[in-house]
Amino acid sequence: MQIFPITRRKTIGVKVGQYQVGGGAPVVVQSMTNTDTADIAGTVTQCKELADAGSELVRITVNMPESAAAVEEIVARLRDLGCTAPIIGDFHYNGHVLLTKYPGCARALDKYRINPGNVGAGARRDEQFATICKVAVDNGKPVRIGVNGGSLNQELVMRKMQENTDRELGLGSEEIINNCMVLSALESTELALECGLRRDQIIISCKVSKPQNLIRVYRDLSRKTEQPLHLGLTEAGMGTKGTVWSAAALGVLLQEGIGDTIRISLTPRPGGDRREEVYAACELLQALGLRSFAPSVTACPGCGRTTSTTFQELAERIQGYIRDSMPQWKQQYEGVEEMTLAVMGCIVNGPGESKAANIGISLPGTGEEPSCPVYIDGQKFVTLHGNYDELSAAFRKLVDDYIQTKYAPRAAASTIASTTQR
Repeated sequence: MQIFPITRRKTIGVKVGQYQVGGGAPVVVQSMTNTDTADIAGTVTQCKELADAGSELVRITVNMPESAAAVEEIVARLRDLGCTAPIIGDFHYNGHVLLTKYPGCARALDKYRINPGNVGAGARRDEQFATICKVAVDNGKPVRIGVNGGSLNQELVMRKMQENTDRELGLGSEEIINNCMVLSALESTELALECGLRRDQIIISCKVSKPQNLIRVYRDLSRKTEQPLHLGLTEAGMGTKGTVWSAAALGVLLQEGIGDTIRISLTPRPGGDRREEVYAACELLQALGLRSFAPSVTACPGCGRTTSTTFQELAERIQGYIRDSMPQWKQQYEGVEEMTLAVMGCIVNGPGESKAANIGISLPGTGEEPSCPVYIDGQKFVTLHGNYDELSAAFRKLVDDYIQTKYAPRAAASTIASTTQR
């Protein structure tokens, strides 16, 4: 039960593959590969990893003839692997050429992303934008009109800067940029409609790199359109900075009911795990009570009472076990994503938090009796003893047993649901 229920903004629903974006549908998580799209095997692998991690829409770069030529095979291989995540093509500068020259690419993609700031200059801008829209119309595909602060139409910006000077409006440069982003999105939407796209085929985004600007832009945009909105802090940065800045901006907007699909654009460390941006987006929606993606693990931060690292290692291993197991669990068990776990480090809050979770373990702090009571649904179930490996194996088995006992298999759950409806 939400203490502060979120009232979602009314939007038009847009169908993207098997998902609906907007129109009252749950907020959809998306991510983007960082492989060379011409590397078919590498791109397929990463798309599948992102989808298994919880990304419901996966975007790939289509920037060269080689990448456009690879799209059909990428999508075909993903479907052969049982991956049904819609695949989105990200186009800049030459999308009008690639989509017309490679019709198989245009057919295989589930959605096109268009950046109106770099489809062309001058009179060619509208013409090339219209070409992409026509391809979308002919193939029955939705589009995202994605305005970015870093690639905003400079002719529009200069015109508005001059207007600010001539009319003595007194606007600062950031305010003018924010206004131009909203104006670009709205004008591009109208152009897309003139080209034959329907309103239920258009999603909008206006992404900037500063949280306060993102909040201002989307509040303004949400008042001026009923198109569904994609949220994201562009170029959010690495690690903690990128996660915190994204959550600060997106959390405010989502709490206000603004946003129908999100991406947390984290810069990975060299050789890092691209799935981290998916985990962050899922955790944000779960923290706000908007979605549930995986069992949540409550763990204490540690203090002078917890000089042993056992509880930290156990919490990390359980978190990893959940992430690795969720692709299989979500296919097998109805409602498993609602489960809660607790891994606590001492007697102060350990028993209380453990009782509040579906399954909780309270490890001994410094100087405490070397025993680990485990609580299941608020009742003490067993006391575990042993080294780290023994505790980890025993606790993981309790988790497996709980899931198999408490959550109905999906086939059975479907049968029960249909019987109830009849």
